[in-house]
Amino acid sequence: MTLQSATRKIIHVDMDAFYASVEQRDFPEYKGKPLVVGGSPEGRGVVASASYEARAFGIRSAMSAAQAKRLCPQAIFVYPRFEDYKEVSDRIREIFHEVTDLVEPLSLDEAYLDVTENKMNEPLAGKLAIWIRKEIETRLSLTASAGVASTLFLAKIASDLKKPNGLTIIPPDQVLDFISKLPVSKLWGVGPATEAVLHKLGIREIQDLRNYPADKIQKELGKQGVFLQGLSMGIDERTVEPDWERKSYGSERTFLKDVISLLELDSILRELCIEISDSLKIEAKRGKSLTLKVRYSDFSTITRSITLHRYYDEGEKFFSEIQPLLHEKTEAGLRPVRLIGISISQLIQNGDPEQLWFDLPEFN
Repeated sequence: MTLQSATRKIIHVDMDAFYASVEQRDFPEYKGKPLVVGGSPEGRGVVASASYEARAFGIRSAMSAAQAKRLCPQAIFVYPRFEDYKEVSDRIREIFHEVTDLVEPLSLDEAYLDVTENKMNEPLAGKLAIWIRKEIETRLSLTASAGVASTLFLAKIASDLKKPNGLTIIPPDQVLDFISKLPVSKLWGVGPATEAVLHKLGIREIQDLRNYPADKIQKELGKQGVFLQGLSMGIDERTVEPDWERKSYGSERTFLKDVISLLELDSILRELCIEISDSLKIEAKRGKSLTLKVRYSDFSTITRSITLHRYYDEGEKFFSEIQPLLHEKTEAGLRPVRLIGISISQLIQNGDPEQLWFDLPEFN
């Protein structure tokens, strides 16, 4: 660990089941019951958030609402109220800024704070995390979990360990011992596919990756392998970026088994479009440039893009525009697919003036 990272004090705050918790707060009849925020289980809806009572049945975000209904027939389904969630999120961020202006929101319900120097002149980051969580509960009747550490990666791991309503502090001199026995899936950027590669190499715990020959892990995973091995050693030079402005929204799926069925890929593509739509609505943004990403079983990757005539935030609109690219401009359905993804860029904030272009969509 570098001296710089050892002296930094980072807090990661993550709200507990944010959308569902706001609904349970605002509608007491939902308290203590399995609640799912998302689309209709009778249609093609997707779970945006689930209460902890619903999670006990195996329901999770990004799952189809129909599957959630099968797992828990008695679950209550409600549509998201994004404007309300945004308002609550703004109030949470106001609390953060009472502590420091070095705040990097990751989404409506989580953020990094660099409190190395802070407005309260408090040397103990743990005390600041306690104060933040208490203020959120007192002012907003919601709970948050927090992690305190010397790097972004470690703080995020810590915030997840005692959910809900928990606090975990990782002192700099205990970092390696703390993360050694954790599964490699806890590493930032490790999804099912990367986890499967690491498992094939006999790497299951973070300490296994730390002790693995560096040249071999780089051969298997390239730059990602180098970065992940650095994380396993407690090295993470990323900093809190308070002025970071998001230029695009994206979502993708990497499959444990290659997919050949075009019908299955269509279904997943629709889910990705809805996820992006939800993210845009949360931030009150719209976009017009869609990009499809397809990675085949031999790891060759292609992208196909289309620019819409107007700015949109509707998932079904995105799907209707991007589906022809999948069918006509890729070999999906003919070649096994390892990964599929979609992103949207050229964003505007709702209320911004909109320039209309009367040209034809371009494919590439």
